[in-house]
Amino acid sequence: MPPEPGQPPIDPDTLPRPIRDELLAPDPAAIDTASRELRDGLNQCPKCGSTEVRHRPESDRLICLYCRHEWAATRVEDAFGLGEGIADLRGTQVASGARDIAADAQSLRSYKCGGCGAEVVINTETAMTARCHWCRHVLGVNEQIDNGAVPDAVLPFHVKKDDAVARIRQFVNKRRLFALEAFKDEFTPENVVGVYLPYMVVDARGSADVAGFGEIETRRYTRGQGKNKQTFYDADVWRVQRHVDFTVDDLTLESSARRGNLDARTNTHNVINTILPFDTKNAVKWNASYLVGYTSEKRDRDVQQLMPRLQQQMLSIARAQVQPSVRRYDRGVRWERERMDLKGTRWVAMYLPVWLYAYHQPGPGSRPGGGLLHYIAVNGRTGETMGSVPLQQWKLILAALTIGTVVEALALWLIAR
Repeated sequence: MPPEPGQPPIDPDTLPRPIRDELLAPDPAAIDTASRELRDGLNQCPKCGSTEVRHRPESDRLICLYCRHEWAATRVEDAFGLGEGIADLRGTQVASGARDIAADAQSLRSYKCGGCGAEVVINTETAMTARCHWCRHVLGVNEQIDNGAVPDAVLPFHVKKDDAVARIRQFVNKRRLFALEAFKDEFTPENVVGVYLPYMVVDARGSADVAGFGEIETRRYTRGQGKNKQTFYDADVWRVQRHVDFTVDDLTLESSARRGNLDARTNTHNVINTILPFDTKNAVKWNASYLVGYTSEKRDRDVQQLMPRLQQQMLSIARAQVQPSVRRYDRGVRWERERMDLKGTRWVAMYLPVWLYAYHQPGPGSRPGGGLLHYIAVNGRTGETMGSVPLQQWKLILAALTIGTVVEALALWLIAR
């Protein structure tokens, strides 16, 4: 608000400086999200004990392929109270699957089969389940391990592959006119892959202070004649300061450095962000059976590595929070000082479902690893689809020239009339 008459203006430089975060924040508090009911790597049917357990398509339920018994998985928020107490968060709380990744953690894990006692090795780089080669029991990686492969929760696929293929085909067909010929010739959406991508889902409580200058237009007038005519504005300039306290529920942050690399010269990973949001409130406790038939990626970013990204997101939210209070400044507000103070955070590692189709477009004189990698992505829950299609540049130029010629001809015709 503008200062009261007779009061000195607010100087943004006088805003209090934040104390170093590491001095204020308590040590990270652990939230134990281990699945006690999953033992010895066996995901067993609660009715018959079979390990032939699969995810029932288009639902969050599990089904036994032996006795056909179905049961509902437990929502992770209900199981561990993760949807509560956001307004009271203080410090950093980290769930089991979101703990720091150990530098010497191995991807190969050895498990003793609960059926016959044989040793079964699972490579968590590429799979989270394996079948015993002696008794055919299905084993899954269920305990929290220190290499980032096991999250706290998983959001199961609802969109079937056939539906995802149809959505990708429809997306491409609308853009075929200007698409690269090689892409159209090689387009095979049946090669679409269902993948669980690693995210950190964050609850946070914070406050923000912003200060700057706002302008209110008082007069508008023109000077000059013809082509030399110019419009001028008079405006009152005010110092503006705002403070906001707010909470954020289930903010999603990519926890894979590879997917977080949004270098548009090499890939179109950014399309994955355009299919957000996911209904993370429906995520269930971790169970490796949900990953059968799909691929997955391990996270490789820890909480501290993602903290700057969280600060940026929270500051963007704070700007949106204060926007309604500065509408009177019709010429806009220029924020020159911004400070974000995180009061408390809660971090949960989660797998989110995405259908992906990839196409590699070679660059000029392409070298190994060169060119541009295009992605088309489908949200595995909502079906939201977005992607990147390689374009034939000469077609775009020709279309632009044609449209320009038509517009110019139309303008001359109108003048002649």
